[in-house]
Amino acid sequence: MKLKEWSAFGLLGLVWGSSFLWIKIAVAEIGPFTLVAFRLLFGLIGMLIVMRLSGRAFPRDRKTLLAYLFMGVFNTALPFTLISWGETKIDSGLASILNGSVPLFTIVIAHFWLHDDKITLPRIAGLIVGFTGVVVLVSRDLDPAGAFGGDSLGQLAVLAASCSYATAITFSRRRLRSQPPVVQATMVILIADALMWLTAPIVERPLHIPSLPITWFALAWLGLLGSCLAYMLFFYLINAWGPTRASLVTYVFPVVGLLLGIIFLGESADWRLMIGSLLVVAGIVVVNLKVRLRPAPVATAAE
Repeated sequence: MKLKEWSAFGLLGLVWGSSFLWIKIAVAEIGPFTLVAFRLLFGLIGMLIVMRLSGRAFPRDRKTLLAYLFMGVFNTALPFTLISWGETKIDSGLASILNGSVPLFTIVIAHFWLHDDKITLPRIAGLIVGFTGVVVLVSRDLDPAGAFGGDSLGQLAVLAASCSYATAITFSRRRLRSQPPVVQATMVILIADALMWLTAPIVERPLHIPSLPITWFALAWLGLLGSCLAYMLFFYLINAWGPTRASLVTYVFPVVGLLLGIIFLGESADWRLMIGSLLVVAGIVVVNLKVRLRPAPVATAAE
């Protein structure tokens, strides 16, 4: 693993780790479909600028465009909407736990779909340890009388989003690995945003345009950082690491959320932050370990 890749992983965790907070703020004024449409619009503007500056060309062959259509639906439009809608029914802590299932779905799908991302015992152990850390981190925000006894549709929506993410990122590794991350991010956001602007005015009629400055700030943050920058980083990691390792970034989200609460909201740190964070880090390390076996000695002619 290179320092450049780990830096991208860390930055991606910071950006996406704050997204649940901004989603919660935005859905207080606008519907989830409208939120995703505006979020992706901001992200698309940023990506088009990056495309122009980088001199990259848009793909034109039918096979590649169909692959991007699949990605636009299952990597962005569908999961973004499901998570945004799910957060209108459940709290963000529970959403973080359910979203942490992305690597668990990914390792199963990738095992049967890819030749270079197979299930191994260390990987399974690392994923379980990391997921346990996610649960520990957000446990103080859950109602002990019924942490998973709330709105079942909201929970299913976030789980479905996790499965959709896992399917899409595995598909991306298989079909779009040769595409530059900038092109991947731009095409996925472009297609997803077009789909959202077709559906949002129908599903959320009449379409409500945000009026609060904090909502516009949340949308800009989610679009320019949570979509534009984050997608370039994420597709870079998928190409470099594979879907299972790249999806581990979802384990970082609760760590970032708790740290933001401590820094900006004056929340107190407790044992959950330390133990949960250590488990998350341990899980990421174990999944990324490569056991190097010493080669067997070669027999000489004299022997």
